[in-house]
Amino acid sequence: MLNLAIFGSGSGSNYQAIADAIAGGRLDARVACVISDTKDATILERARKLGHSAIYLDCAPFKTKLDGEAEQRAIELIKEHGGNFIVLAGFMRIIKPGLLTAFAGRIINIHPSLLPKFPGLEAGRQALEAGVKESGCTVHFVDGGIDTGPIIVQRKVPVLPSDTVETLMNRIHVQEHIAYPEALQKIAKDLAR
Repeated sequence: MLNLAIFGSGSGSNYQAIADAIAGGRLDARVACVISDTKDATILERARKLGHSAIYLDCAPFKTKLDGEAEQRAIELIKEHGGNFIVLAGFMRIIKPGLLTAFAGRIINIHPSLLPKFPGLEAGRQALEAGVKESGCTVHFVDGGIDTGPIIVQRKVPVLPSDTVETLMNRIHVQEHIAYPEALQKIAKDLAR
């Protein structure tokens, strides 16, 4: 069974979609813990309301990566809570080799583009500036690169002539809430074989 350690920095809407899929019997998994690098993140409030372990992880002195003592603490927390897969759900830090090694092949991320197009930050803006006709989201395994790991699931949305970054991202987020549980269930089925 997938025992998910879910990492997030913000609202936790993808976490909520995963929790809803578990509760609805569409995803054979359990939430082991929810970890955030933001003390007052909504994802932690959501986790408390759903009865999941909600943990604030101080990542200082680093602003953009999970490294050093914080990385070691994250590994300890995941193991303490019985996590065997890491789900990055809006976690705004770069994952470093310590975590990648400890959970090799068991870290999953979602990105708001059809990778390999538009990796990194501001994927919606990148898509609009490139003038593409479609965008979407990608659930992928995490490796040492930026949004370069093997793709598990992709879902597409059209890019409309009237789109702003906000309207495009809103449509992509709707698809993310479908794609993440779908990708995790695909992994769960593969592990059950």
